Amino acid sequence: MASVRTITQAFNAGEVSPEFVGRIEQAAFQSGLALCRNFIVLPHGPVVNRPGFAYVRSAKHADRLARLIPFVFSSSQSFAIEFGDLYCRFHTGGATLESSPGTPYEVATPYAEADLAALHYVQSNDIITLVHPNYAPRELRRLSATTWSLTTITFGSALAAPGSVVATATVGTGSTTYSYRVAAVGADGLDEGVISATGSCTNDLLTSGNKNTVTWSAVTGASRYRVYKESNGLYGYIGEAGSTSFVDENIAPDISSTPPETNNPLAAPGSYPAAVSYFEQRRCFAGTMDAPSKLWCTKSGTESNLTYRIPTRDDDALQFRLASREANAIQHLAPLGDLIALSGSAEWRIGSVNADALTPSTISVKPQSYVGSNAVQPVVASNNILFAAARGGHLREMGFAREAGGFVTGDLSLRATHLFDNFDIVDLAYAKAPQPVVWAVSSTGSLLGLTYVPEQQVGAWHQHDTGADGAFESICVVPEGNEDVLYAVVRRTIGGSEVRYIERLASRNFLAVEDAFLVDSGATYSGAATTSITGLTWLEGQTVSILADGAEHPQRTVASGAVTLDWPASLVHVGLPIQADLQTLPMAVAAQAFGQGRQKNISRVWLRVYRSSGIMAGPSFERLVEFKQRQAEPYGTPPALRSDEVQIDLQPSWGSGAQVCIRQSKPLPLTVVSMTMEAEVAG
Repeated sequence: MASVRTITQAFNAGEVSPEFVGRIEQAAFQSGLALCRNFIVLPHGPVVNRPGFAYVRSAKHADRLARLIPFVFSSSQSFAIEFGDLYCRFHTGGATLESSPGTPYEVATPYAEADLAALHYVQSNDIITLVHPNYAPRELRRLSATTWSLTTITFGSALAAPGSVVATATVGTGSTTYSYRVAAVGADGLDEGVISATGSCTNDLLTSGNKNTVTWSAVTGASRYRVYKESNGLYGYIGEAGSTSFVDENIAPDISSTPPETNNPLAAPGSYPAAVSYFEQRRCFAGTMDAPSKLWCTKSGTESNLTYRIPTRDDDALQFRLASREANAIQHLAPLGDLIALSGSAEWRIGSVNADALTPSTISVKPQSYVGSNAVQPVVASNNILFAAARGGHLREMGFAREAGGFVTGDLSLRATHLFDNFDIVDLAYAKAPQPVVWAVSSTGSLLGLTYVPEQQVGAWHQHDTGADGAFESICVVPEGNEDVLYAVVRRTIGGSEVRYIERLASRNFLAVEDAFLVDSGATYSGAATTSITGLTWLEGQTVSILADGAEHPQRTVASGAVTLDWPASLVHVGLPIQADLQTLPMAVAAQAFGQGRQKNISRVWLRVYRSSGIMAGPSFERLVEFKQRQAEPYGTPPALRSDEVQIDLQPSWGSGAQVCIRQSKPLPLTVVSMTMEAEVAG
């Protein structure tokens, strides 16, 4: 019998598939886990039990789906927008925008429950563009902190055509007819309005001193006007005016610069786009029912102007088609260095040839891979696009590879296939801070997290669930303060009935243990010391965990929306219990697979922990031993958080696996930095 010690210095390979267990030659084996449930893997190696979800408000309809979409106006104003059956609501800072006390502020929408999954969006400044193949594109606009409007997009210039265009011959007369048209120009010089009707007069401008004066009525919003003159059936540019008149003394029209042609290809059923994005100062649309592989991009520098000229100019609106082998509709548009279009069968790179900008004459379309994506809107993380594969349920990344000279894709789910095979990803969100985590909602109702730092080759999966038969349905991430905050729609069973709650993931950056929020669908009482915590109606009949002034309190059952404490407390967190489980991979020594095929018994472990309490470990979850934490703390105060190495002697358990299980079932923090195991190996 031999005695062996092994050390796990980091856990940043995350949870891996059972099929990976035998791959002891892989570096990820040394930092992987058999189970990482309700723990978050940190990029630098430790694992922490996740914070809890705080209850925000019940969704409007308990029996209908809801969808969350983020809106970020500034670092101090952001919203998780709840889209439901024919409405949207606004949540921020853990509260809900109200039109009056107790009444959520709502905006009516045309989107029914069945439409929500296919609703795609992009934000620019204070506008969210919403597209769906069954509805005309719309803009949800923030008018003020408490006022929003939803309007159908009118494609074309916001500037009207100048009226009352009159051409008057002066000084002389002749037999030649001169025709003029005028267009208003916005203050930015980019938006040129609808061309006017024609104004004509007869004159002979070849005669010295003869001239034509063109006048028109002013247009609201115009800073100046462009004047065009007819030549051989085409109108060419002859000049601009800051007022409402222009004098032509026989200026030759520039036929290379013609007035804009009105174009509105997205205005009728069958022509409503399914995808939207911004790229190089253009708003881009794609994937209509009638033209599933076609894209439209607005005139450069404009939001809704789809006009073009004959001949075309570099800033004209664009429209082109992806010539693909399969007639799959474009489902997503995402901007990186180039515009990336994703369909159900392929991924395309849209850029420019021999030019710095995308123009009508420089468009280049090249396929990059043939994976295909599902209908879930991708996220951009660390200069990569992350998207759910069309088939197989896996999460893919797509980024530029210099050595390949283009964009390449990779499977982020390979080491954790058990979390994805035979399931689908139904929603995605990305949080940058405090930890870079890609969150994914599985069709199983679980929440999957991917700690994602590609430049350090960190891609660690962890899975999360929640009590009261909880199932995650939709998520979004918005910045609040110094962190990116995850909001979720959670379906639960309360009192035998199905409900849906909007919940917000709490921060794990706390200074004292009493501030740690480690319960789900929870709430916090802060005030004078009391033994009665009321107002918990959404948890009626549920057994809840309680942290009272930093000390674990015995669990209680919510009755009449209240629980009674055994002692008075002034800071109390109440909510559904969270059971966080960690299980190591079977112990193996890489050199000649020492330990493989032999009976082993892990007799003790040393856990390097940081600011932790309530530590339990064992050879299985059925044989856990709690570390006795209390030292010299006065009676009636909670044990101090430990930040050192703790030794736990385990109950003997011989077997071939030799795994260590760690559990945190209390509303207390646990951070495991590293682990040393001592085991006897038979033979």
